[in-house]
Parts: sequence; C-alpha cells; structure tokens
Amino acid sequence: MSSPSPSNNIPPYPQGPPAGRRASTRSKLRVGTFIEPSTGERSRRTFTLRLPLRRRSVQASPNGNGHSADTAIIPVFSDQERSISERSRAAAHNLRAGVVRGFKWLNSPTGRGVLKCTLAYTIASLATFLAPVSDFLGKPDGKHVVATITVYFHPARSAGSMIEAILIAIVAVAYAQVVSILSMCTSALFGGVWGKPVLAHILVLVVFIGGGFGFIGWLKQRMNNPLVNVGSTLASLAIIGVVTKETAVLTSVFSYQKIIQILKMLVMGITITTLVNLLVWRVSAVHLLRKSMTQTSTALGDMLAMITHGFLSGAEDELLSREFNAASAEYKSAYPQLTKNLREAKFERYFLGQEKIYQLDRAVVKSMETLAQSIGGLRSAAKTQFALLKESFEQADQPPLSPRMQRTASTILKSGKDRSLVLQAIREASDEGDDDRVLPGNRRRSDVSIAPSFRNSGEIFELFIALLGPPMKSLAYTLSEVLRYPPFGSAPKYEILINDQFRQSLTDALGLFNDARAKALHELYKYLEMDRTRLEQIQADFEEVAAACGHFSFSLQSFAEEMQKYLDVLDDLKYESQFKRRSWHWLVWWRSKDHHSRFFPALPYNQVPEEQEGLIKPIKKTAIPKGIPDSMVQRRDTYNWEAAKDQSSRVVATLSQNLLRLMRRLARDDVRFGLKVGIGAILWAMFAFIPQTRDVYQHWRGEWGFLSFMIVCSMTVGAANTTGWARFLGTMIGAGAAYVNWNVTQGNALGLIVLGWLMAFWSFWMMVARGQAPLGRITLLAYNVSTLYAYSLSQKVDDDDDDEGGSHPIIGDIVRHRFIAVTAGILWGLIVCRLIWPISARKKFQQGLSMLYLQMGLIWKRGPLAILLRSDCSRSYLKSGEMTALKKYAARLDALRVSAASEFQLRGPFPAAQAGRLMHCASRLIDAFYAMSLVTQRRGHLTEGERALLLYTAQERKALCDRICHVFQVLASSLMLEYPLTDAIPSVLGQRDKLLAKIFHFRKEHMPSRTLQTLDRDRDPSSPTTAAAGRANSYVTAASSLSFGPSFGQNTGNGSWNNSLRGSVDSLVDSASNNPLAHVTVEDRDYALLYAYALVTGQVAEELSEVAREIEGLFGVLDKESILLQ
Repeated sequence: MSSPSPSNNIPPYPQGPPAGRRASTRSKLRVGTFIEPSTGERSRRTFTLRLPLRRRSVQASPNGNGHSADTAIIPVFSDQERSISERSRAAAHNLRAGVVRGFKWLNSPTGRGVLKCTLAYTIASLATFLAPVSDFLGKPDGKHVVATITVYFHPARSAGSMIEAILIAIVAVAYAQVVSILSMCTSALFGGVWGKPVLAHILVLVVFIGGGFGFIGWLKQRMNNPLVNVGSTLASLAIIGVVTKETAVLTSVFSYQKIIQILKMLVMGITITTLVNLLVWRVSAVHLLRKSMTQTSTALGDMLAMITHGFLSGAEDELLSREFNAASAEYKSAYPQLTKNLREAKFERYFLGQEKIYQLDRAVVKSMETLAQSIGGLRSAAKTQFALLKESFEQADQPPLSPRMQRTASTILKSGKDRSLVLQAIREASDEGDDDRVLPGNRRRSDVSIAPSFRNSGEIFELFIALLGPPMKSLAYTLSEVLRYPPFGSAPKYEILINDQFRQSLTDALGLFNDARAKALHELYKYLEMDRTRLEQIQADFEEVAAACGHFSFSLQSFAEEMQKYLDVLDDLKYESQFKRRSWHWLVWWRSKDHHSRFFPALPYNQVPEEQEGLIKPIKKTAIPKGIPDSMVQRRDTYNWEAAKDQSSRVVATLSQNLLRLMRRLARDDVRFGLKVGIGAILWAMFAFIPQTRDVYQHWRGEWGFLSFMIVCSMTVGAANTTGWARFLGTMIGAGAAYVNWNVTQGNALGLIVLGWLMAFWSFWMMVARGQAPLGRITLLAYNVSTLYAYSLSQKVDDDDDDEGGSHPIIGDIVRHRFIAVTAGILWGLIVCRLIWPISARKKFQQGLSMLYLQMGLIWKRGPLAILLRSDCSRSYLKSGEMTALKKYAARLDALRVSAASEFQLRGPFPAAQAGRLMHCASRLIDAFYAMSLVTQRRGHLTEGERALLLYTAQERKALCDRICHVFQVLASSLMLEYPLTDAIPSVLGQRDKLLAKIFHFRKEHMPSRTLQTLDRDRDPSSPTTAAAGRANSYVTAASSLSFGPSFGQNTGNGSWNNSLRGSVDSLVDSASNNPLAHVTVEDRDYALLYAYALVTGQVAEELSEVAREIEGLFGVLDKESILLQ
C-alpha cells in the first residue's frame, strides 16, 4: 500500500512535541526516549502531555465565547454612562453581528437541514394550492396529507437514514392499503351482500381496527425505533382516513376513490422529501460516521493523556479538572452519534454494494468501544493510587502508626508538603544523557547496592515514577498523539489518512515500555527486598503501593495492545476502500451463515473463543430492560407445585402450568401494549359506527383525536406524558398561528405560502436545531391540518363540510374542532396508558437497576483469581460479550431514568438526582470490573509463588467474593422492594482485611531467616507463644490500618471484629507448621496479583458504601428500636 502524501501526513505538531515548562530545581526525572508516531523517529526532547489540550482550546475559542470579535454582541444598556451615539454604534454593531451569525448558521449543517425541511414542506403544500396538482389528487379533501408526510419523513437526515425511511414508508403504505381494502371488502360483503351491517361493523372494529392498530402498537414497542414510530403514524393516518372518516365502510359500499387518493398522496410526499434530501445539500451517513470517529478518537486521546498525567503527578485534581470533564462530555456526546451514524451508514454501504467496508466500519466502532472500556480501566487503576496516597497521609494523625511512621508523617506535614508535592509533577532533567538520576531519599541510581530506607508509601510512588515515569509518559504521548491524529481527511470527502508508520511506531513504543516496565518493577522490588527491617504491616503497605503501580502500568500496556488492533482494522479499512469491490450478498438473506462467512471472514473484534460462544445473549440496541428475568418468573410459578408434588394431581399440575405459561406469554410487555392499543382504538372508533354518535364523531373531527391517541400511546407512562404535553402545547401554537395567518391573508394562496414558509421554518428549527421534535412536529401539523384544509374547502372540494362554512370556511370553527378533537385524543391516550396495564418507567428502572447490581454480584462471585487456578490462565471471570452487555444495559437504564422523571405519582416526584448518582456508582463499578479483568486476562501462566499464594488464600478469597455478592444482593433487594436497610450490613472491608492478614502470615512464613531474626531481635526466640502472639498483633494492626476508609456496617467501636481476627490469626499460626506450601520459593513480585485484587476490591467496597448511603437516604435505616409488627 502506498503511504500518504506529505501534505496529508503532517503531524499535529510538525516540530515534534512542544517544549514543556522550564524544569524546576525540585525532584527531576530524566527525559525518556519517545517515538514520534508519524515518522517513527526516536527523540529525547522535553515534552508534556497537557500543552496540546490548552493550545487546541485556545484555537477553538478565540475570545472565550466561541465567537470572533467581529460577531461578539456588545451590551447596549448595561453601562449607564454611555452616550447615545455610543449606544447607537453598539446597536448597529450588534445588528451586523446578528446578520453575520445568521448567515453563518444558515450555512452550517443544522441551518441547511432546516432550510431543506422548509423547502420540502413548501413544495408539498403546493399540492393544495396549485389547481392542476390538486385535480390530479382527486376531488375529496385531505390533500394536506402530502405536506404532512414531509413533516414526519423530513429531509434533514443522511442518505442512509432516507433509504431506511423510504423502506419503512413503503411497508407502512402497503400495510395501510391492505387493511383498508380488506376492511372495505368485509363491510361490503357482510353488510351489502348478506345484509348484516351490524355484524360487518363489529368485524371491522374488532379485526381491522382492534387487530390492525394493535399490531401497529406491538410493532412500535418491539422495534423501539423513531423511524418505525413515524411509519406507524403514517399507516395509522392512512387507515383512519379510509375506515372511520369516509362513508364507504360505514355504508357497506366498496369504493376505491379514497384508497387511490391516499396512495397518490403518500407516494407524492415521499417522492418530494426524497428528492430534496438527495439533490439539495446531500448528507452522507458515511461521512458523518467518519466525522464522529474522529471526534471519538480525539476525546479518547485527551482522556488518556490526562489520566496518565494525573497518575504521574499524583494529583487527583487532574481527573476532576474542567478539561477532563470536557473531554469526557465530548466522548459521551460523540458515542451516541457514532452508533447512530453506523446504523445509517449500513444502508448506504449495502445499497452501494460495499458490504465488506461496512463490516470494517463496524469493527472500527467496536475497537473504539473497547478503547473506551480500557480508558475506564485506566481511570479505575489511577484512583487506586489516589486512594492509597490519601490513606497514607490521613494516617498521620492516627495512633495505629508505628513511631517511625508517625515521625515521618509529622515531618512531612510540618514542612508544608502535601500529597501533590510528595509526588512531584514531571520535570524533565536538562542533562538528557545523564542516567544517574536522583531517586527518593537523595540517592542516585548508581547506588543500588546501598539499602534504601523509605519513610512512607508516597516515596514508593515517587521511586516508581522515577524508574518508569519517563517511559510511561513517552508511551502515553505516542498513544494520545495517534488517537488525536485525525484518521480521516476533512469534509466533505473524509478520505482515510491513517499513517502507515503508526503501526510500527506503536510497536516500537510498546516494546520500549515493556522493557522499561520489566526493569522498573524488578528494580522496585529489589529496593523493597533490600530494606526488610521494617515491620510487617509497613512492608505490606509498601508492597500494596507497588502493586498499584504495576496495576496501572499493566492497564496502560493493555490499552496499547488494544490500540494495535485498532490500527490493524483502520489499515484493513484503508486497503478495502482503495479497491471498493462491490457485492450484494445481503439480497440472498435466506442463505446460511456459512455462505456469508466465505465472503466476510472474521474480523479482530468479531472473533469469539469456541468455549465462550453463545454464553452471553446479546442485548439488542433497541431493547427496553425487562426487569425481572424469565428464569426468576419461572421459578416463582413452579415452586409451589414442586413443593406439593405428593399432594397434588399430576394432570392438574401440568394443565395449570401450561395455562400459566400461556398467560405469561400474553402478559409480555409488547403483547400487553399491543392489546391495550387495540382496545383503546376500538373504544374510540366505535363512535364512528354507532348511528347515534356518528354525526357527533364527524362534526368534531374524531379522526384527528384517533390519530392523536395513536401518537400519544407510548410504551411507558412517562413517555406518554411527555408526548401528550408536547402535542397539546404544539396544537395550541399551531392552531393559533393558523387562525392569525388565515385572517391576515384572507385565504390568499400566495400569502398563505409565504406565511406557511415562515411557520415551517420555525417548526423545523425547533425539531432539528433545538432537538424538540414532538413540539415542532405537532405545531406544524396543527397549522397544516387547519390552514391547508380550510383552503381546500374554499376550492369547493367534494366533501360534506357545510358545518365549517363549506366554500367559505369559518377558520374559527375549523381550529376549534381540531383543537378539541386533538385534546380529547390526548386525554384518551393518557387514560389508556395509565389505566389499562400501565407500564411504569419508574418500576422498569427500579427493577432493571436491581437486576444490574445483582448480576454484578453474581459475576464477582465467580472469583476473578479462582478462575485463573481452575483454567490455568486460559479464561477470564468476565465471559465474552459480558462487559458490552453490562454497558448497554446501563445505557438503557439511563434512558428509562430520563423517562421516569415525567411520571407523576401521589407519592411524589421521581428522585432523579439520587437515581443519577446510583447510575454513576454502577458505571464506576463496571469500570472496576473491567480493570480486574485486565489484571487477569493476559497472564500467560502463574508462577510457583503466585500459585502458592492463591492456594493459601483460597478460603479467604472465597469468603470475600461471597461477601461482595451478598452485599450486592442486599442492595438489589432493598431497591427492588423499596425496603430500608438495617445498620448491620456485612462489611466487605472486614473480609478484605482478613485476606490481607492471611497474606501477611504467608509472607512471615516465607521471609528469609536473617530477616526473621532481625524482626524478632527484641523477642525471646525460644518462646513460640510470644512470637506467635506478636505476629498476630502485627497482623491485626496491619489489617485494621490497610483500608480505603470506613465501611458501612463495620463495627469498630468495641473491638469485637479485632478479637475475631486475632482468633483467626492465632489459628493460622498454630497450623503453620503443617502447611505444605511452607517451602515454596516466593518473590516479592508474586504478591502483586493479590494486592491488585485487593485494590480493586477496595474500590468495589467503596462504591457499595456509596450505593448504601444513597439507598439509606431514599428509604431510611432500620435500627434495633424499630417496631414492625402492627
């Protein structure tokens, strides 16, 4: 493959990394060798990870508000001392600035979209205003439906979305025509031929209205796609216009006049919006996809740089900064667009025969999802450092510290140093060639033979940064620059510009980092090994810090390996895009998967191990969280029969279970929703068939209320409330505008076209620019159905509308009839959604969040480290696709949380803030789970020491996993039942401390004899009881001091837990002589795996504590004085 041209291969900073700030005289690090991504050159220049962010933010906002000085708005009346001439000049400047801004906005993608929609609506409205077009559509009224279609299927969408909309519209029109023809045939047969009009009307109501509209409702819920919702509205409009509005079905006469007219109007409207979409400023979903890929990649690069910078500087403020929040918000806004554009690009690719390119596009998106998960793992690993540093300095005022530790912490605090100063920010040394750098304690690297003496755990971090900081920073720079480098060119083509050198540069940078990481960890543990005179709890404290350093470096290494896959997929995409081999294998959809696999080989992110295939059922992109799973429901339905096997008839039990199983299927959310939509449609439409109410239905335009009912009916009560309010408000605005415009123009066609254009512009601005699609759409539809309908009456159409003025329409009556009909339809839709099998978004969110917490508890119960022993490092505790399923499920829950905020209950409003914090905790827990999987999934084998440690701590780890699962279950049950928690929730940190105590005991057994003699120099070596008691006290002290903070439900007041732990440690000491693992050789680095596990467990415990506090704030706490029996 040819490399990119020089003009397209210019790095973001052509002179290499920008120079950092002048190095201070404080602790310095040598300049590390980094790889320039675009050229592959090795350099040792000084650079920083943050300067590019600041430079880019300055370029993006010249004067801080996103506008240049020429277009900035100057306050006119804020300064009272200004003269009249100054205020006049300021007003003139603001007018010019407003005009310039307006033209810029109109030339933007959003402005062009609004103009396209307005143009399509204006052209469609000519079907009513132009006599030749109106005559082509026939004499009956309702020609405004042509303009209505351009409102629903508006052209402000990509070509791929337009293709999908056309397909959905074709299906909707075909379905509407079938239902209309069959209903008319049934009415003509039973009512006209057999003379049973009542039976004919009943069949039409039950089968074609109840069944037809019920199927539409079921499909809306099943697909949960905005375009499908629009298609269902289109089908409903067509069916209502034939079945309930026209007299053919009511009088049992077959007439194809209205059917032909509706078909013409639907085809004309779809054709107009399609032509405007494709011929006027056409937008490609492929180009939008590549633009969103670039935005996502840049946001990931920014977050990676800032997380690494925060870890190296030891400052948690980096992850709380405005820049990091901006980068995170940019990713959160770009990712939904990424998935949306991928779906729309699929239709373009398949239509053009570029199936293979779409498969590669999807692989790129999946790789970005994996990189985002790795970013979450990196952030979780960095937080372990911040927690340990915070704990290290918070313990300065606590008595459990040893006297030497107290003196060290006191000296640090008195000297004015804090955590951010102990871990100095990275400063590159001026002497690039000097490798004899200063290490903590004023030692040089050449003095490794001198035994170091660390004063606190913060110095371990400082040593680690001195050893691995430059290579880590260099790798992070290479990774972030590759991500920031735009993989695609500029608009409008977005050619692939990925540099062929990136793959090799990343491989070289990863190789340098791996070598440096191995040496750094080796040297770090050598320093720890050389200073064995400290107490056991301090030694374990230091090694826990060392494990945190290794955990972060390993997470960064895993991120780099995922980046290699990302570059591989981009390279494949570039190769395939150059040749563009076309195929339309999707047309033979009935072929087997083996047939398609011959043409589409497995991609890097589509390969699943054989032993894990089919283990995780994927969550559909449009699926709504079900809440309680089928397995639990099935167990509820069968446990009574199983408990009474000997007391019940087997035949009765079988029949009962089969009947219950059938009822459960009918009770599914989608089936119930379809049934209640069908029931509501029958109850509304029957007034059009009852002779006593038929005139009232037609006078008050019941068909528009029917259509409003179909639009308002939504899956959840909250969504129905939101749609109903938007439709009510939009109807008021549209009806008022129609009344004013008609009276202003006095029914003049040219005036109505001009004012209609202005009304359409405002409505589409609300839909496209402001994102308030329901309000803008309903406003324009209300205006459309009043104004265009009134003009149709003035042209003497073939319709019985004398009650509204006939050829001299009374606009007031027309507007009033529509407004009352629409309002009644809204109220009926809300009543049906609320009273007939209501589906509450609150309840769905509550059950879904409970199931999410329960699922995470079950996943952790598998044992992240136990699986390594059972599978010999060949499997991870997270199954294939499980992390993606958790992420998708959490995203669906967040959407339900937004919908639940619109539900009103007598118990009060929905606690949106608390629910949001619970979702944030769930997101951080998922990140911690992924961080743990990074620790375990790429280990080639277990060392002898690691295997011995895992076997030795098996019981404690099992108890810890069970405890975490237990707490997850308690919290999930409290959320599900809305029960308050008790003040005796089991402590996770207590079990974690027991695990640490067991590790301390294992370390004591495997310490060199010279170290044991040094540690026991003040004890009587001939007294094993005294030695064992001293060791037990050390374990208890260490276990009580090594924690991330206070845990809910942890008893620390009376020392009962300490006594329990002392007893457990005494039993461990008594059984030490019989331990078969006592003679295993264990190195310090073998403890890193367990300490990393303890670190992640501490994070999980902290998040569970936060969840418990939120639940306590919602439901309260039960204490021992609570009276429950009433």
